[in-house]
Amino acid sequence: MKNFCAFLRGVNVKGTNMKMADVCKVFTDAGMKNVASVLASGNVLFQSDKNSTELKTILEKAMSQHFDYEAFLFIKDENEIKDIFDNNPFSPIENFHNYIFIGSEKVEEILLEEFEKATKEEGEQGKMINGIFYWQVPKGQTLNSSFGKVLGKKSLKDKMTSRNANTFEKIINKFEK
Repeated sequence: MKNFCAFLRGVNVKGTNMKMADVCKVFTDAGMKNVASVLASGNVLFQSDKNSTELKTILEKAMSQHFDYEAFLFIKDENEIKDIFDNNPFSPIENFHNYIFIGSEKVEEILLEEFEKATKEEGEQGKMINGIFYWQVPKGQTLNSSFGKVLGKKSLKDKMTSRNANTFEKIINKFEK
């Protein structure tokens, strides 16, 4: 059995509300073991013998059917999550958020291209490392920044989700318990 985290896209925002206890039950009913959530933003830890591709198909279908919405989720195993967190090029800075983007293959290239075209806030940075896009933005500017507005595009809806680096740290800590 391998440890995984499913990162759900668009949970508990814009009218897609769900209790994490219900989400965990859907995962358990779909055959996942030792299911637990981290925060209410759609981070679900679980164990399985299946691979990430199989899990994505099974869990998106189960979530879509149970909650009657088009579910998008991205699966990473424990080692991938630790590597992604450890490769974050941005040190924590007071009054800044550090975001990590998880998505389908090549979405990081789209994100980097959009970031490079965008008008930057003072101190805002974006970088791609090992196929993962990292973004540092002043607090209060996440949704107002030029790049932040790109993130809500419908064309990206099924391709990626983001989490604050602090969320990754909480996920890693929960794996280790």
